[in-house]
Amino acid sequence: MPVKPGFTNFYLYTALDPKTGENFTLEIPCVNTNCMNVFLQEFSQEYAHAEIILVMDGAGWHKSKNLQVPRNIDIIHLPPYSPELNPVERFWQNIKQNTIRNKLYKTLALLKDAVTQFLNSIRIEQIKSLCAVSYL
Repeated sequence: MPVKPGFTNFYLYTALDPKTGENFTLEIPCVNTNCMNVFLQEFSQEYAHAEIILVMDGAGWHKSKNLQVPRNIDIIHLPPYSPELNPVERFWQNIKQNTIRNKLYKTLALLKDAVTQFLNSIRIEQIKSLCAVSYL
């Protein structure tokens, strides 16, 4: 039976630098504070020698009092209802357009494989172009 998007899910947590196209993505089974803490810890370790400013929206797990933010990460929260200000939203849109738009997958595993294959094939230059921001 084909998987219907929205009924069976997996979640991607992504941080990227719109200037360089460098990105960090983890597949995590759900969205909540505990999973966000895992992502932040892994991201922090991957870039242990960097000072990171992470832009996030107002999702509950992004603002939870139980969020454990590593020392090398500072979080800036976007104003409500402003996804257009977050470059990673354009990255996710591109993933969706190239993997699930007008397609049905027989299993969740096949969908995950398609997303993984796409993520492994996207070039840094494409990410920079998709996620470019203008600095005033």
